[in-house]
Amino acid sequence: MTAIARKYEVAERDARNRALGRAGQERVVAHERARLLAAGRTVLAERTRWVVSHLDDDGAGYDILSFATNGSNRLIEVKTTNGWERTLFHITRNELAVAEERRSDWPLVRWWNFAREPKAFELLPPLEANVSLMATSYQANFIQWAVSRLSAFGAKTW
Repeated sequence: MTAIARKYEVAERDARNRALGRAGQERVVAHERARLLAAGRTVLAERTRWVVSHLDDDGAGYDILSFATNGSNRLIEVKTTNGWERTLFHITRNELAVAEERRSDWPLVRWWNFAREPKAFELLPPLEANVSLMATSYQANFIQWAVSRLSAFGAKTW
């Protein structure tokens, strides 16, 4: 059997995933505002917002600032896929840290089957109670000692 190489553009895939994520976030913002308006909390509905809109910055550890009807914060992280409810999703170390530090304020809204018939549910910390977390990427920082000795180990400059 011959393996068939599949060519895809990483940039195109990333753009599609960002657009999908943005669409899920838009629905959550609309839902949160409608929920607060229905509860008579107009000011809180008006204050509900994207934390960083139109940017690819996960620095806050959540996507949307909303509120419970009692006025307490809801720091909502949104994960959206077109697959089924158990389709894997990615979560950053910073998002996990905020989930742990702000357990009572931080829900994860999980959209699935988004392109066909969108459905959602909330996961509350600790996430490990519901999902298996696996490191899939590492950041490699040079050790100062190693930088000065790269050529001794066969590293060539270009």
